Amino acid sequence: MTATTDPYADFRQTLRDFAQQHCPPALKAKVRANEKLGRAEMSEWAKILQRKGWSAPNWPIEWGGTGWDMQQRYLFEEVMAQQDCPPLYHHGIGHIGPVIMHFGTPAQKERYLPRIVDGSEWWCQGYSEPGAGSDLASLRTAAVRDGDDYVINGQKIWTSHAQEADMMYTLVRTSKEGKKQAGISLLLVPMNAPGIEVRPIPTIDHWHHVNEVFLRDVRVPVANLIGEEGGGWACAKFLLDRERLSPATVPRLVRLLEQIEQPLRERGRTQQGASQHMLLERLFLAQAAVAGAKEMLISAIDEEMQGTLASSKSSALKLFCSDLAQQIIGIAFDMSPDYAARLIPSLPEDSPADVELKRELIHTYLFYRSRTLAGGTSEVQKNVIARDIFGA
Repeated sequence: MTATTDPYADFRQTLRDFAQQHCPPALKAKVRANEKLGRAEMSEWAKILQRKGWSAPNWPIEWGGTGWDMQQRYLFEEVMAQQDCPPLYHHGIGHIGPVIMHFGTPAQKERYLPRIVDGSEWWCQGYSEPGAGSDLASLRTAAVRDGDDYVINGQKIWTSHAQEADMMYTLVRTSKEGKKQAGISLLLVPMNAPGIEVRPIPTIDHWHHVNEVFLRDVRVPVANLIGEEGGGWACAKFLLDRERLSPATVPRLVRLLEQIEQPLRERGRTQQGASQHMLLERLFLAQAAVAGAKEMLISAIDEEMQGTLASSKSSALKLFCSDLAQQIIGIAFDMSPDYAARLIPSLPEDSPADVELKRELIHTYLFYRSRTLAGGTSEVQKNVIARDIFGA
């Protein structure tokens, strides 16, 4: 019987060697502890990858990408997660970059894409508004044409990393005529433009990652319009399908499961009974679910590269992984009820070193409660699937 040869074995080893040799230990420690990463940490890693030519694994070579095939793209995310390297910053590489490549002008591509690749320009997403989250087409932030500028007035909410971003890609209403989707445009807005105010939104995980953004008579050049005026809804759908298809999601869940499995098995050496058996059962079911998610993701990436990806598959993957993430972190949380009871009320910043990791676990558990809301609620994903499959 002839042994099966892995055609990607050398590639996987190259990735592993690079991660072991070039990812700073301090960064790995933060990732391993599930700490919240900001611009400083992710930019440091992006610059290291950029010097290697790997900072845009999903981009074509023409714009500084790798030109990797579908399997290589997945292996990159898998190995980096296994080695506790930071994820790539998704708003630039995964979201607005591909939109600019697909809908942007040559001048826009030349201006923005190189700065995304080298990590020198950071982005945030101005989509949701008070009263226009899941029903995004109801947004009211208005952009009125005034000569060579648009003048923007309105408010965005849940804007991740707005406090440290250079640019915001934002949906605005440029017309109230016809269907509400037809009057939406996509603009690129400098975050240092006069009239922008960013206010942090306190969240239960005690991490600063979301904000309100107020825009008062903010002037943006017409040259910052992506695609045609009124064509923003097509850009938004293009972006959301890729946001829900993040190749990093599943490998990061695999790594989280690996982190949970070891202490759970060690716990079993000293604790037996129904509780331990139930936790192990939940672990095994989660491992099987992650294996299924991996196959779904690889299939979806292949379809995306062929131009045949359906919105229903992206939404199904996002729906499944959001729930799975909560299940996985719930297993870790339930292993340590004593820490949970003590740390949830105050999340003290001066915790002793021996409970620091557990404190980060609580942060992560609370943050993961938003997984079924962020990027489109689970209810929205079910509606997308129903419309695509059943014509509902």
